[in-house]
Amino acid sequence: MEKERRDFLKTAGAFAAGSLIIPFGCAPKKAQETVAEVITPATPKDIGLQLYTLRNEIQNEGLEVTLEKVSKIGYKWMEPFGYEGRKFLGKTPAEFKQILSNLGMTAPSVHSVTEVSSSGGKEAIIDQMKATAEDAIALGAEYLVWAFLKPEDRTSMDDYKRHIETWNKFGEVCKETGIQFAYHNHNFEFMKFEGETEMPYEMIMRETDPNNVKFELDLFWVTIAGQDPVEWFKKDPERFHLWHVKDMVTEENKYAVDGDDKYFAPVGQGIIDFKRIFDARDTSGMKYFFVEQDFTKDGASPFDTIAVSWNYLNNAAFV
Repeated sequence: MEKERRDFLKTAGAFAAGSLIIPFGCAPKKAQETVAEVITPATPKDIGLQLYTLRNEIQNEGLEVTLEKVSKIGYKWMEPFGYEGRKFLGKTPAEFKQILSNLGMTAPSVHSVTEVSSSGGKEAIIDQMKATAEDAIALGAEYLVWAFLKPEDRTSMDDYKRHIETWNKFGEVCKETGIQFAYHNHNFEFMKFEGETEMPYEMIMRETDPNNVKFELDLFWVTIAGQDPVEWFKKDPERFHLWHVKDMVTEENKYAVDGDDKYFAPVGQGIIDFKRIFDARDTSGMKYFFVEQDFTKDGASPFDTIAVSWNYLNNAAFV
């Protein structure tokens, strides 16, 4: 799973442009129905989507076609990834912003993976982050999110100590440039190294500057690591400005994560208690949230699964 994410992130800049359970009330009547036709009509809420969910569709159908389909579902906030060559998924910030504007969308947050080491030294790394921050601002983003830490860059707590110094500097540069830096977790930050008394995430939280480094808590990854999102909100209130909202189902399947038997599911179709989490939104300080589903089961269309997620969240009283 990590390999697929890394491989896709490497090639993103080259762009030129259980079974699925459908909740009662939005099951498609015919196979040829579009996602827009299976959604329960309702006044749309502001709900975001992490575009990594549709990475294959973007690559195969193009960004504009993909985003048009997403807009028909009802999503308003996009979180792009695939930043390379000062472009997001092959589009300049101005081009991407215009596409979103034409569809009534915005991109309040963007994902980026910046090198933590460089032949040019730290100065080159900081310059790269400054350029990334400038491009994110040009896109209209308020948050620039560190998306992923490669396995070779997280072999010990000493690795994390070095990165924390870099992330603090990134936070300073982003703040000076006019955007908020944030860190996005997976499950590995909650795994203790042998002989250590604390998790890497605990050290990240403690040693990063709370004013310059905020968090995007991925509800799936923190839960699959055996942690309680609400308890983490309480540890550092109002610092979790962004969420990834994604669900998981307990069942034997080929989408197991780290040998566990939980897999990605449309929001509301799994075991995560989203009402309890959303009830703690003020404690967390959440400003934006983004649906994400890394994989679908048995070839289900990601457009259909994100429609199910949107329908659940849009009709949930607690959102």
